[in-house]
Amino acid sequence: MLLAAYDYNSQTHVGRVSNDRTTVRSFDLSPEQAQDGVLALIRLAAAAMPLPALSANAVPLHEVRLKAPIPRPFRNLWCVGRNFHAHAKELQASVFKNNSADPNAWPIVFTKVPQCVIGPYDTVQLPGGQISAQIDYEAELTVIIGKQGKNIPRQEAMDHVFGYTIVNDVTARDVQMRHQQWDMGKSFDTFCPMGPWIVTSDALDGRQTRIRCWVNQELRQDAPTEMMIFDIPTLIETISRGITLYPGDIIATGTPAGVGMGLQPPRYLCDGDVVRIEIDGLGVIENQFRG
Repeated sequence: MLLAAYDYNSQTHVGRVSNDRTTVRSFDLSPEQAQDGVLALIRLAAAAMPLPALSANAVPLHEVRLKAPIPRPFRNLWCVGRNFHAHAKELQASVFKNNSADPNAWPIVFTKVPQCVIGPYDTVQLPGGQISAQIDYEAELTVIIGKQGKNIPRQEAMDHVFGYTIVNDVTARDVQMRHQQWDMGKSFDTFCPMGPWIVTSDALDGRQTRIRCWVNQELRQDAPTEMMIFDIPTLIETISRGITLYPGDIIATGTPAGVGMGLQPPRYLCDGDVVRIEIDGLGVIENQFRG
């Protein structure tokens, strides 16, 4: 299934997108439930409750405004750094050269605050040069947890996956370097475009898909998810060690090579730039950056 949160006729809805991605039908949710986006459905499924009835009327998708499928996550997003072999290599000469990319080492895990999430076609606000002049893009496959668990063994990890979405892990590189801990440089307002919907795990295997990213129509990133250093089961196993994962938790799994910081010379985002991210079997998000 493709599950989306969207605005239509001045109201927020949660709906199922048709397989041909041309129409959407809304679930019978209260206005309060709809504000949670697809999280409302994830929690029902986790409680083994049936999904609400769907409206008989299908609305053309081009008539709605898609929101982030989980417009306001209930806690910080989990994120993974340097999780593609080529991306780790391109940053070897950067400030991160002392961070291990050994596949036998632990993954780098940080978080982004929920308030930085925006919709799949919303505008990303550049913070201004006095705050940061090094704004970068990171195209990422993102896992949505559907089943609560703690100390989850990797062989059971995929049973905890509800589905997948796309995130652009926008980053202020100079702030990230200045503070060493990454959360501040990752969490500026609007720094987490998400969407366009959630594709459930029965319709997509995130371990076998392809991530691509364009900046102003120039292809910058292109890699299969099989090239991850730490695969999805390993990430779930690692993050759940001593920490309970809940339905609706979000794990951004890392970005391929081709980020602006890794280019020679680095190429950071400027006012008017457009970043488009596509993941096979999932969809597309596209955001303009404005200062």
